[in-house]
Amino acid sequence: MSDVSKRQEKEEQDGVAQAGQAVTKVAESPLFLATKSGCTEIVDEILKTYPQAVEYVDSEGRNVLHVAIKYRQMQFFDIVEKMGTPMRRLKRKITHQGNSLLHMVGVKEDSEIADMRSPALLLQENLLLFERVKNVCSADIFEIINEEGKTAEELFTKENATLRSEVNDWLKRTAENCTIVAVLIGTVAFAAAYTIPGGPNQSTGYPVLLDQPFFVIFTIGDVLSITFALTSMITFLSILTSSFLLHEFRRSLPQKLTLGVTLLILSVSMMMLAFASTIILMIHYKERWTKIALSSMAFLPVTIFAVSYFPLYVSLWKNFNYSLRKLARAFARCNFISGRPRDSPLPSSSSLHESESTKFGISTSY
Repeated sequence: MSDVSKRQEKEEQDGVAQAGQAVTKVAESPLFLATKSGCTEIVDEILKTYPQAVEYVDSEGRNVLHVAIKYRQMQFFDIVEKMGTPMRRLKRKITHQGNSLLHMVGVKEDSEIADMRSPALLLQENLLLFERVKNVCSADIFEIINEEGKTAEELFTKENATLRSEVNDWLKRTAENCTIVAVLIGTVAFAAAYTIPGGPNQSTGYPVLLDQPFFVIFTIGDVLSITFALTSMITFLSILTSSFLLHEFRRSLPQKLTLGVTLLILSVSMMMLAFASTIILMIHYKERWTKIALSSMAFLPVTIFAVSYFPLYVSLWKNFNYSLRKLARAFARCNFISGRPRDSPLPSSSSLHESESTKFGISTSY
């Protein structure tokens, strides 16, 4: 056999060996594949049939919790958390790159679905997830440094720097535009108070239509409109003057934006209510269907305004619900400690966390 043929045969054998190694490296645990894909039924069946599978560690030193956090499949995090003993072991596991569970919050796998969502919602979800994992881990996890020389908090700040900048600009633009709208509504409502429908009585100075029930509705609507508009303006100004620290994007800034948008929608609604009342006062001698048609048309801008802001409002409302759940858990913990007998020892943080998770049914929407 010539040297050329021997060399070709050796190259073919090396190629087959490399292909076999590649196949071995690509092959993953069924539990990991199901976790990445979000197949809850498969994960439940695997853990019921073979509970020891939860202890599996891949070639990078990751367990199922690392994978669940990286791919944002937190429903599996809840499943393992309910298992108790394995959770206490798995949450201390460090990967070969030196990454703890907290580090994995910053090592997020990009997806097309995430790119379609609002940057503000993405950053808020990342912050809430970081807080949730932080509450599960022990205090010594915070000081762990990975092979890049970064703690979990430093890695999280670095990986979300671009997203934070985008959210910063978006919040400023939204607050500025909403402030302008609030000022315009307040100006119109203020001017309407001095141009009352029907005009004043020349002898007494009181409004001519003072005894009409719709005049009271006009007055209430106009007062509430200017009140809501000015309050929302102050709320949006507080956003513009904020220092935009990273922790403020978790609750403070989204809550302010939620409050401002809510007050702005209420202000527009009250302004249109005052407008509809004025129209009815002016055409009180017309047919009933005319009043209904004009009143309905008056509220058309309110409907369009509310529908256009509905997606933003829903995403911000999720944050408000999360804050309410946090307050409920804190209140329950205070009641538990205050009602505890003086001689009984305090429960451990892990057992208290497990009891709270069971009691309040913490969902996967973090």
